[in-house]
Amino acid sequence: MNSLLFTLVQQGPGPEVMIGGGLSLLSLFGLICCAALPGLVLLALWIWALVDCAMREFEGNDKIIWILVILLANWIGALIYLFVGRSKGRKV
Repeated sequence: MNSLLFTLVQQGPGPEVMIGGGLSLLSLFGLICCAALPGLVLLALWIWALVDCAMREFEGNDKIIWILVILLANWIGALIYLFVGRSKGRKV
């Protein structure tokens, strides 16, 4: 029973499931891990910067501006806040 999506191929000592044009499940898993891990790290950095900014006291409208920078510029905004804006606020 051959399918276009999955093809059982004999390579080396055991069979390996191939997807589409020859991408193995193992290399697909590695690709997902390499793409997902940095994304999760950047998401954690973004959430940490957002929470840190919300917990600090700033003068005037600085808190609103920093929260907008973090929200709109995503992880780049989080990095900018952590290097520039974090030192300007007081921890409550």
